[in-house]
Amino acid sequence: MSISLGTIPTEQRNKESAYIDKAGTFEILRIINEQDKAVAFAVEKALGQVALAVESGEEAIRAGGRVIYCGAGTSGRLGVLDASECPPTYGVAPGMFTGLIAGGYNALTKSIEGAEDSEEMGKADLKDIGFGKSDFLVGVAASGRTPYVMGAMKYARGLGAAVAAVTCYGQSEMAKLADISIAVETGPEVVTGSTRMKAGTAQKMVLNQISTGIMIKLGKVYENLMVDVQPTNQKLFDRAKRIITEATGCTYARAEKLLELSGSHVKTAIVMEKMGLDREEALRHLENAGGRISLACGENTH
Repeated sequence: MSISLGTIPTEQRNKESAYIDKAGTFEILRIINEQDKAVAFAVEKALGQVALAVESGEEAIRAGGRVIYCGAGTSGRLGVLDASECPPTYGVAPGMFTGLIAGGYNALTKSIEGAEDSEEMGKADLKDIGFGKSDFLVGVAASGRTPYVMGAMKYARGLGAAVAAVTCYGQSEMAKLADISIAVETGPEVVTGSTRMKAGTAQKMVLNQISTGIMIKLGKVYENLMVDVQPTNQKLFDRAKRIITEATGCTYARAEKLLELSGSHVKTAIVMEKMGLDREEALRHLENAGGRISLACGENTH
């Protein structure tokens, strides 16, 4: 049975902001800020499910699959944003994380609200990118009832792919469809039904956690350093050298030489210095360690 939109918590009126239209500027902002403070605590309650999504995403990528975000409106834009930031941050191929939004990329800057009402469109968009069993689908919708996303989820499940839902309502239709239901209960919005606010903030936090967690587990981070940065301009060459100095304790001049010897590959340069290896040996250590510097260097891990 379809759940009425009016009964969903994110669509209810918030008593704390009931008279916000009569407040002064500072008071308006104080009310919004007070409500925003609760978002991180709501996300905290869902961390166990987020962890399952990270592990599913890692498993998919290691098997040659991808992580696909699917949403409409604000939710879709947040998925596209998170996916588009992974290649420059972690040096991964552009298709490893992909964001789909109802209405296509025109919907990123112009509202195409009617596009979210078609289950068939969600299914078609997955077909268009060649979605397969080895991929991992993350459906995103504050209400948990968006037809476009549900169509994509049903298609993915029919293929036997792993499916997660990021919603703000644990009893939603999407939650019931998902293998992993990440429900961040943010409650009523400051402006009734404006889910680009608390719900959107929660969704962005969760998507950031999923992609960052996957990248860390795939060895794209050493300690807390972005060791797969691609030095494609002067600023990034400088960043790469500073990362090498931070990771190994060597001088800036030595880092510059290591970057040259490694073929401008930061991870290789770090292993070369820490283990006293040449480029080929360092690359072999990294390959055997699945790309993780800590394992390549024989360091203790959790």
